[in-house]
Amino acid sequence: MPNFFTPLRYPGGKGKFARFVKDLFEANNLSGDYLEPYAGGAGVALDLLFSNSCNNIHINDFDIAIYNFWKSVTENTEHFLKLLYDTEVTIDEWHKQKYILSTPELHTQLEHGFATFFLNRTNRSGILKGGVIGGKYQDGKYKLDARFHKENLSKRIEKIGQFANRIKVYNLDALEILKTVDDFLPHESLIYLDPPYYVKGQGLYRNFYIHEDHLKIREALDKVRTKWIVSYDNCDPIKEIYSGYTKNEYVLNYSAHSTSKGNEIMFFCDSIIPVDMPNKHKQPELDFS
Repeated sequence: MPNFFTPLRYPGGKGKFARFVKDLFEANNLSGDYLEPYAGGAGVALDLLFSNSCNNIHINDFDIAIYNFWKSVTENTEHFLKLLYDTEVTIDEWHKQKYILSTPELHTQLEHGFATFFLNRTNRSGILKGGVIGGKYQDGKYKLDARFHKENLSKRIEKIGQFANRIKVYNLDALEILKTVDDFLPHESLIYLDPPYYVKGQGLYRNFYIHEDHLKIREALDKVRTKWIVSYDNCDPIKEIYSGYTKNEYVLNYSAHSTSKGNEIMFFCDSIIPVDMPNKHKQPELDFS
């Protein structure tokens, strides 16, 4: 079983791909940094950092809520932990935190970042725009604190704080960061893109893409010199967009609203030596712990 290092539960989270990405680093003699333009829970990034598989990690997310969370836990760790200890996990608090999440202009970065965390841990499948675990009347099988184990979460956040000087956080559009990535990433670094799902993205993410957005990402990647990989839900439009690049198809077990299997696909840039996904990398259980 893999370790869970991220405090966030994320739809389609790829934390269990860390071993696969480490294999890529080894096969390609990579010794630089690691960037996720769509960081979300950043599970792979944290695993690579904590195991010293890379020098620094670069976490980027265009969603201001996710950005404020990462800025808060890396730059204001102690105050974030105090909020975690002091905040009661109740349905009244859920309503309060939901309001804070929807009004970032009225609150500090720490308050908004914590609201992101609170809703992520108390909403079904971690979806910020989703409903609360157990329902608003808390008459479901599980209650809203089912995924809010303070001791465990505080340890994860404390460890992130200890590595904060090796974590860079950005709030840029993925296209914008791809235009400059070759200028700020050290030689022999790796970029892992996990864009919003093509088919179900609108139902899972606050920032989702239409077909033209996915096409623009492909066009931007054509010009990037730093080594990269990109993962998607396996569908014909995506395979057409990335035609010409080496690909690897696989299956994930994940649970967003209901347990199901998802066919996914990984594409590799021309300059990278691909590695196989052996059985230990296939079909990871994405349980949003």
